[in-house]
Amino acid sequence: MGSAMREKRYSLPGVPPGTLTPLAGAVVPKAIHLIHYTPERFEEKDVASVEEIAPYKSVPGVIWVNVDGLGDVEIIRQIGTLFGLHPLAMEDVLNVPQRPKVDNYEDHLFLVTRMLHLEKGLQAEQVSIFMGRNFVVTFQEAPGDCLDPIRDRIRKGAGLVRQQGADYLMYAIFDAIVDNYFPFLERLGEIVEEVEDEVAEKPVPRTLRHVQAIKRDLLNVRRCIWPLRDAANALVRDDILLIKKSTRLYLRDCYQHTAYILDVIETYREVTSSMMDVYVSSVSNRLNEVMKVLTVIATIFMPLTFLAGVYGMNFHPELSPYNMPEVTWRYGYPAFWALILATVLVMLILFRRKGWLGQSKDEE
Repeated sequence: MGSAMREKRYSLPGVPPGTLTPLAGAVVPKAIHLIHYTPERFEEKDVASVEEIAPYKSVPGVIWVNVDGLGDVEIIRQIGTLFGLHPLAMEDVLNVPQRPKVDNYEDHLFLVTRMLHLEKGLQAEQVSIFMGRNFVVTFQEAPGDCLDPIRDRIRKGAGLVRQQGADYLMYAIFDAIVDNYFPFLERLGEIVEEVEDEVAEKPVPRTLRHVQAIKRDLLNVRRCIWPLRDAANALVRDDILLIKKSTRLYLRDCYQHTAYILDVIETYREVTSSMMDVYVSSVSNRLNEVMKVLTVIATIFMPLTFLAGVYGMNFHPELSPYNMPEVTWRYGYPAFWALILATVLVMLILFRRKGWLGQSKDEE
């Protein structure tokens, strides 16, 4: 599983606070997605300009404005002006990736999260969420997200989204982003099991690269989920008047999910760290097995070499009856091979009993 985490980018040194700096290579949004709903009615459309959003501010209900892409600074500035969003928070929208956090302003809340994508390796995208009394504004780096189930619930009037306020919508978005970490954990768990078996059974240099890739992915996800847990804890415990008490109960569940994800990540990190030791041990064991086989083969051939050397000496049986009389036997050659085979067989049985070949008799 490869990793493609975006490098951190900053505003130029010395610029005034709240300056919106364009991002090189950022995606330009094709349109602004608008959802407006009440318990009784629902409206969804793409708007071309921020002016089309303004009339919905005075209409009862909840507004959800989503921008896919940070390449148009003017649109981002106009949205910030329309909803009265703090300039420092708007600056953080463009300076990606920010550390997940919660900033509580006088009349709105700013939440930074990190959303995972697994289509082309591991990628983390910043999602900036603004929440006011009757609006939620989300900024994403690129199109494509894990929020379609929420949109479907709003369209169908399912669940509690349309019955609650903007704080519940903010919770639903945050919960979907957190729950999107679980498919990664499931996939990563399968990869860890496969690599763990490979490390123990047949370690190769490719196995070591797999272990290093897993450790890199775990480190990147840990950097995302650790501050995300702190952000969830802040939403639960901080005195934020914009969040109702009933919504805090649901946010507490989000916090528990982030804590569980972090526990799993830490467990996988310990497993992958131990894999390095197992890899070294497995390679050493394979080398020992090879050396053992070569040693056994060399040991077997030592007496055979001795016997072949004895019978290869230049003695003359005609001169003395003690000068290798076996040479003149009718079946001397077959007898020599029988002696060779018997020697090999006896040594193999001895090695087997000693446990040098397979398991010893006591271990079976």
